[in-house]
Amino acid sequence: MIRVGVVGGSGYIGGELLRLLVCHPNVEVALATSDRLRGQRIDTVHPNLRGRTDLTFRGRGEVVECDVLFFATPHRETMGVLPKMAPLAPCLIDLSGDFRLHDVDAYERHYGVRHANPGLVGDFVTGLPEFGHREAIREADRISVPGCTATAAMLALAPLVELVEQEVLVDARTGSSGSGTGGGTADSHSLRSGAMRVFAPVGHRHEAEIAQATGMSVRMSATGVEAVRGVQVVCQLRGREALSELDVRRAFRGWYGDEPFVRIVAHRRGAFRYPDPKILLGSNYCDVGFAVGEDGIRITTIGAIDNLMKGGAGAAVQCLNIRMEWPETLGLEFPGLHPA
Repeated sequence: MIRVGVVGGSGYIGGELLRLLVCHPNVEVALATSDRLRGQRIDTVHPNLRGRTDLTFRGRGEVVECDVLFFATPHRETMGVLPKMAPLAPCLIDLSGDFRLHDVDAYERHYGVRHANPGLVGDFVTGLPEFGHREAIREADRISVPGCTATAAMLALAPLVELVEQEVLVDARTGSSGSGTGGGTADSHSLRSGAMRVFAPVGHRHEAEIAQATGMSVRMSATGVEAVRGVQVVCQLRGREALSELDVRRAFRGWYGDEPFVRIVAHRRGAFRYPDPKILLGSNYCDVGFAVGEDGIRITTIGAIDNLMKGGAGAAVQCLNIRMEWPETLGLEFPGLHPA
């Protein structure tokens, strides 16, 4: 049994982390922080945890030693908070964007501020085991979980990177929980309901993560849709030579055949022929699919996840399991809901 803490436990990602961790058989949740809600019960903010925990929020100055600290603090803020707390835990798992990009100049371009601790960036391993990072995670003391849209896109692209031209167009759709709990008027229900709002027509910050992982030139747009949870990406590619549907399927099977949380979904019939986040809610799965044009050159790949799970808290717990040499699926077995 290990002791863990969640720094920044009042948001959606923090709440999802707590939901997973309080039910994890090998974990004791020692603390969760929120300066604003200090002293209040966690289940007043996360009512789904009623009866599962009696913890109250602590201030950041009250963090005690743990085996693992998770950081669900905001982008631009984590890089200042994390180094101060690093002595309190031998293993740190960050869910913000502050240690994802290896190039601090790229961080400044995409996040609009200079990095406060550039010397620490190289200490972090990317927390995406399916993209070749599993062994590094097993040995890592600093892990940075990728962004939700970046995760879906990277997993939709990984099997074909060596088979396609090095430019990709990523069209992303995301539910309202992707905006976090601090969204402004634009994220109110009255304005979001029924809308399909293009909020990042160019230059989305996750472009840099996808490019870093794949080596490709990435153009990405992002649209907010009415769903609460879920991310879906549609990636447009061109093959270096004509590929058949069988060629592409073999590439996906070769990459993901033994992966516990990636499923290949490209069927000829059925209501869910291609990846759809609706059936992934609450699960740590990423569904990936593809379609090949008649010329064999035009290829579309699709990825879908629950943004709070495989795009955040679920991926962090998966990394915890790998790091602790536990079964990778421990505490993450929930398959999703249907209908939902």
